[in-house]
Amino acid sequence: MPPTMRRRGVLLPLSSAISTRSWGIGECGDLPALAAWLASAGFSDLMLLPLGTMADGQSSPYSACSAMALDPIYLSIEAVDDFARAGGVAALPDAARDALEAARASRRVDFAAVRTAKSAALELAHASFLCDEWAAHTARAAEFAAYIARERWWLDDYALYRALSRQYGGLWRRWPGALVAREPRALSDARRQCAPAVLFEQYLQWLVNEQFQAGRRAMAAAGVRIYGDMPFVVDTASADVWTRADEFFLDLSAGAPPDAFSATGQDWGLPVYRWDAIAAGGFQWLRQLGRRAAALFDGVRLDHLVGFYRTYARDASGHAWFTPSDEPAQRRQGEQVLDAVRESGVHVLAEDLGVIPDFVRASLAARHVPGYKVLRWERAYHVQSQPFIDPVQYPEESVAATGTHDTETMAEWFDKLPPQDRMAVAGRVGAFDAGIRDTLLTRVLHAGSAQAFIPMQDLFGWRDRINTPGTVTDLNWTWRLPWPIDTWGEAPDAVERAEFCRRTVSRVER
Repeated sequence: MPPTMRRRGVLLPLSSAISTRSWGIGECGDLPALAAWLASAGFSDLMLLPLGTMADGQSSPYSACSAMALDPIYLSIEAVDDFARAGGVAALPDAARDALEAARASRRVDFAAVRTAKSAALELAHASFLCDEWAAHTARAAEFAAYIARERWWLDDYALYRALSRQYGGLWRRWPGALVAREPRALSDARRQCAPAVLFEQYLQWLVNEQFQAGRRAMAAAGVRIYGDMPFVVDTASADVWTRADEFFLDLSAGAPPDAFSATGQDWGLPVYRWDAIAAGGFQWLRQLGRRAAALFDGVRLDHLVGFYRTYARDASGHAWFTPSDEPAQRRQGEQVLDAVRESGVHVLAEDLGVIPDFVRASLAARHVPGYKVLRWERAYHVQSQPFIDPVQYPEESVAATGTHDTETMAEWFDKLPPQDRMAVAGRVGAFDAGIRDTLLTRVLHAGSAQAFIPMQDLFGWRDRINTPGTVTDLNWTWRLPWPIDTWGEAPDAVERAEFCRRTVSRVER
């Protein structure tokens, strides 16, 4: 069911939310400090980008090698008892200590340095755990064993995939044929031969789950809900595709059709769903995704929602088409996907931006799934002057926003507007400043939508982007807050923004 009151939240990658204690990246242990500031600003929700384990060498949260796991890069290492017992930072090899120093000193998230430091730390922690807890059959060992048994439905295959990736590389289609085909005897032998590495991966997931759930409880205590982000599809080099290879076309590539932003469309290099096989299996994997989302989050944003209705597929020659091909089948499929994900009870938001057929929006409305209303794109395009739609008129069953993780910031967007559009949307034609910032924020925070999410950059009027689609640079995904989040209670700019947001949000009719 849709929310019964208007809620307002912030969009922020967890990786950006550094604290004075974190190792150069936002971590699970930083969630309580983030919750405290959000609550002081009157916000009720936090939207995170995907937290799945990223593929080796990747920094994009949308390049996941698992749709189920949490990336151990978000662990607060110094809160791990096993690491402290192993000697802590002083016990790290020189290369790991150097990497830690570099990660903390960097003005952006240095993913490579963070991984180097944390990988060494977690190996020390695991060795300590095996010696002091696992071998001694302690109460903590029993808790770990219970976690493995409880999460076996996804954890076994994920941990084995990660272990085999360390041995053979992440491109599982190049592994020995019996493992590619997942022959039972080969899998059994691999589990036995890789048992120590499998246990290590399970240990990492246990740790990060415990810390994340503690952070979620701190959020809840502050009155803040956490929303996750479910990518449309995972990478071919992933545990999910290896486990369910018959449910994907591995020789095709998913993407988006040509639109106003790309004359040639987009080719993501990701596998294409075999919807007939998925339907024959009762949409089991998507039901599992919903179940996993419900275990981690209060709600979830479905990325590229339209792709679940009709997937845009390309072959090697560049020929492209939609699957399914006809509208009745597309609507039926999209609604089956929504039903499968929502079966768990998790609250679903639909990222329905871009070229969206009318029948998709009608389908979302029939199932009470809120779609997005982004200020810059909400205009009366059928009128010659194409006026901006007043956010107060946005339907209650929608999500208002100033932008997304893929858009330019509100400040950059405004400065590119012609004078007549500046006047229409902000009542002024000058360059972007604090007054225009707060005018635009007030309009969106007072929208008729039941929910609103504002990127953290837009709250402050910053110009730092999270990601620029279609580019591969060191700037994408590496932005981090200018001040540690645990100092925001005293940082003058953060205190002023909290006061402004609290006043503005408090005037929203509930």
